[in-house]
Amino acid sequence: MRASNKAVTIMVDLTRDENGCLHARLLDAVEGRSGTVYADWLKNEGLEVTVSVEHAALDPFRGYANAIRDELPDAVAVLDAFHVVKLGSTAIDDVRRRVQQETLGRRGLKDDPLYRIRRTLMTGIEHLTGQQKARLDRHLRVGDPNGEVHLGWQVYQRLRAIYHASTPEAGRRLAEQIIDTLHTCPIPELARLGRTLRQWRKQILAYFDTGGVNNGGTEAINGVIEKTRRLAHGFRNFTNYRLRVLLAADGTRPYRRTPNLA
Repeated sequence: MRASNKAVTIMVDLTRDENGCLHARLLDAVEGRSGTVYADWLKNEGLEVTVSVEHAALDPFRGYANAIRDELPDAVAVLDAFHVVKLGSTAIDDVRRRVQQETLGRRGLKDDPLYRIRRTLMTGIEHLTGQQKARLDRHLRVGDPNGEVHLGWQVYQRLRAIYHASTPEAGRRLAEQIIDTLHTCPIPELARLGRTLRQWRKQILAYFDTGGVNNGGTEAINGVIEKTRRLAHGFRNFTNYRLRVLLAADGTRPYRRTPNLA
């Protein structure tokens, strides 16, 4: 692909079969990453295709949301769960970095308390061992005098809990509670996260109205595309790139070989 424009927008069919199983397939790849690029592709597909779209999963990029609003007015836009949680992990990391600067007067180094638990802070609470919990508690007491990182960690865990709730109703209630209150938090990074979640409220809550529509299938297709690109050692132009990835991920080839039981 040309060095001048390496950004590519891909469109993936996330239709499930009658058993609820997802068989993601690549519909197309176009140069550029913008709402205009996505909207133009939808226009070129025509009404016969666009009116059949019921749900559209997306990451928190306003350009894509606007394209869905304008070109897929009957479709329900759903903010991808992974990207919602990623907003939370970014926020807690921003809090940690600021607290390090304020308490140490410099960025964190390998032996500094908050730097030593930077990855543990991103681990789901259900996966933490007793030793890891004790480690978190010990280093937060030393490196987080005002409890800001600890509060950020709690918010991150609550954000994850939205998608691990026992029922969709419980997940929705937790999501609404976070969206309605977090923007008032005195910690600036968490307040900014709260404002972002409020801006995407409708798309976040749509997750619970659509049976959990998400971009997992899209990420799987991205993996196929990346493997194809690596095997080809790059592409000289976008046309070759597009044709190769369409052949690799258009759904006509099985990703897993069926075992021979004869």
